[in-house]
Amino acid sequence: MDHLNLRGEGPTSFMNTIRSVCIYCGSSPGQDDAYVRSGQTLGRAIAAAGLRIVYGGGTKGIMGAVADGAIRAGGKVTGVIPRFLISKEATETALSRLDELVITENMHERKHIMFEKSDAFVALPGGIGTVEEIVEIMTWAQLGRHRKPIVFVNVRGFWDPMLTLLDHMRTEGFVHSSHLVQPIVVDDPDAVVAAILAEAVADGMPASGVGSVIDKM
Repeated sequence: MDHLNLRGEGPTSFMNTIRSVCIYCGSSPGQDDAYVRSGQTLGRAIAAAGLRIVYGGGTKGIMGAVADGAIRAGGKVTGVIPRFLISKEATETALSRLDELVITENMHERKHIMFEKSDAFVALPGGIGTVEEIVEIMTWAQLGRHRKPIVFVNVRGFWDPMLTLLDHMRTEGFVHSSHLVQPIVVDDPDAVVAAILAEAVADGMPASGVGSVIDKM
């Protein structure tokens, strides 16, 4: 694994505080322009709150929009990408804009590093990979491995089928310890940071970032 700190900061360690937010989303833009706009909006909002973004390192599609929105707003962005995906989902020029880049040898290593570096998890619209990532995070929550906030950004109802399936599984008795699997659902990406911080406060987790901004949320 290559760990490149492009702006001279030390590695981010796991702590029980909200300092960084992991974003799962598509490496493609999707059919609706609202998806890319939501990525840009979320990136800006997280940067404005003084929190770091951790994401899959792609520089195209919604992934690229998230990173671009944050960077343009002066935010800090960590990209975690397997070596074999660099040519498919990113460009070297765009990756050079990130202040931290972690290159892994496989997807398994990528997912674990993203988990360890993140204090909350957000799912924007995406494909099978996005679903797989956020479901694994919910599985780990159900197994008691973490109590970090989990958020679905339901842009134009994108996640409605997923949320219906989760409700169906609960009703049919297949979601054990359901109190541990209660993702937050928001429609507006601008509401994500406030939702995460409210959940963290309720769970006794402190938050870092720009206090003047966070206090307004």
